[in-house]
Amino acid sequence: MSHGTRTIDVNYLARVEGEGALHLSIEGDRLVAAELRIFEPPRYFEALLRGRDCREAPDITARICGICPVAYLMSACAAVEDLCGVGVPAPIADLRRLLYCGEWIESHVLHMFMLHLPDFLGYPDAVSLARDHGDLVRTALAIKKAGNRIVALLGGREIHPINVRIGGFYRLPTRAELAPLRDELAFALEAMEKALVPLAALDFPDFERDYTFVALRHDSEYPMGRGRLVSSSGVDLPVAQYDDYLTEHHVRHSTSLHSRTADGGVVHLGPLARYALNHDRLTPRARAAAQAAGLGPAVRNPFRSILVRGVEVVLALEEALRLIDSYAPGDTPAVAVEPRAGVGYGATEAPRGVLYHRYRVDQAGLITDAKIVAPTSVNQAVIEADLRHYVEPRLDQPDQALRAVCETAIRNYDPCISCSTHFLQLTVERR
Repeated sequence: MSHGTRTIDVNYLARVEGEGALHLSIEGDRLVAAELRIFEPPRYFEALLRGRDCREAPDITARICGICPVAYLMSACAAVEDLCGVGVPAPIADLRRLLYCGEWIESHVLHMFMLHLPDFLGYPDAVSLARDHGDLVRTALAIKKAGNRIVALLGGREIHPINVRIGGFYRLPTRAELAPLRDELAFALEAMEKALVPLAALDFPDFERDYTFVALRHDSEYPMGRGRLVSSSGVDLPVAQYDDYLTEHHVRHSTSLHSRTADGGVVHLGPLARYALNHDRLTPRARAAAQAAGLGPAVRNPFRSILVRGVEVVLALEEALRLIDSYAPGDTPAVAVEPRAGVGYGATEAPRGVLYHRYRVDQAGLITDAKIVAPTSVNQAVIEADLRHYVEPRLDQPDQALRAVCETAIRNYDPCISCSTHFLQLTVERR
């Protein structure tokens, strides 16, 4: 293999959401640089929020992403309700959790089977995968459809839901409207448990790292819409102190800001972090599914994230059934919210990790400053670290093999690059 300068360009890297590039610089047997270059133009949502009524924040921010709009709705609501000193009653909180379950199901299943699984089975895409594994793909689509049904019913539509508001919902469903979902969800739960069996038998690379995991943690439930900010290094903070722990920095090779701790450390958000920090909060069938898949209380191999996402799908389906069975509509779809001056903080667990919102509001209820930190933005630095640790011992491999494993390593995180600022081009430079 030549050790001269070499460049590989991939005009479009499929199976991630967004645009960007990966640059590997290799000098002989040494990896000099591994940069995830996000070059999608900034979208200025934080600036667009300034001057808007704070109660508009959920509907505006939900447009940031078509894959995880519920996460933006919930984090925006959490921040504005925190600002206004409002707590929602239990029926509304339960419905919001049910809505979040729907998003976890559809997002995780889409990534697991359509975007990530082809990497492990040697297919270029889900269409090719479906030719040989049609039953598995059809089952995955049926599970995903169950999640979409939840979002459509509670949110008003599957993409960019319109039924969520500060203080609750515009309209509450009836028990009769929720009841037809039950059979579909029960089928999806059993199907997901069965689908994890062949996934657990995949040939995963032998690769682990000692991550600093960061996630929300709640006193009694696996975190989705609420909790404190905790880490595997002992951090335990209210969401209002997020900025004291993680700060954003600009790097030359990305239009999305990187996040680091005060001592310059990088953190890992998402399913592996949630699972490790909340293993004791797993639902019974999710715990059994994790054991059947051979997972311990923490998973530090990012390539096995496909299994942890599957466990979270089992949990979300199990929770959805519980919430539907116990649902009792409240007297009103939303509590009254009166804007006031101050700062509000909110964080929820998007499928890809903690999604943080902070709003400063004036006496007229208008937003004067906004900060939104998407989990993919935070995960950029740990993705680059994974690439360095995985690639450097394997520099003797051909460029094509390196490119394939780098793409898989990036897809381990299911990056939503549009949220963080799309992945197009891989450059390997050898000297």
